[in-house]
Amino acid sequence: MKLKPGCFLQYLYLDETYCLLSVRNAKALTDYFQLLDVHKKNALNNLQFYCFLHYVTDLKKQHIMLLFDLLDRNAEGSIGFDEFYLVVCLLLAHENHLEKQFIYRHSGPVFRLLDVDDGYTISPTEFQAAGFLFNLNKDELEKIFKEFDVSGE
Repeated sequence: MKLKPGCFLQYLYLDETYCLLSVRNAKALTDYFQLLDVHKKNALNNLQFYCFLHYVTDLKKQHIMLLFDLLDRNAEGSIGFDEFYLVVCLLLAHENHLEKQFIYRHSGPVFRLLDVDDGYTISPTEFQAAGFLFNLNKDELEKIFKEFDVSGE
């Protein structure tokens, strides 16, 4: 997963320690989100989300739609700014090779994102299905999975 050259997101700065945007960058992202929100519902539907990610990344349609489904937990057919912010920070973390720091710093949201069946556990299958989000190969995914699997289940 890579950002396309010249896209707006490449001009945002992600703090390396906390993997968050500065206030100025968060404000710019808020304004960008409002531009994308053509229906003025404070949310993006699947088509708006797809067009956004298709324009700024090299992700394939199946991955974009899977990500949308992971974010749209309540099945309303839209995602809000909080989910959008998470995706942008994840993209920037990937762009700056901070995937592991991002997972560590945002383990709660990442866990909820990966827990597809809402069973309060993440199976290896669930973790590998969303592996494209962190640009980690199978060996790295297994290593991280074992590192975070404190219960052994």
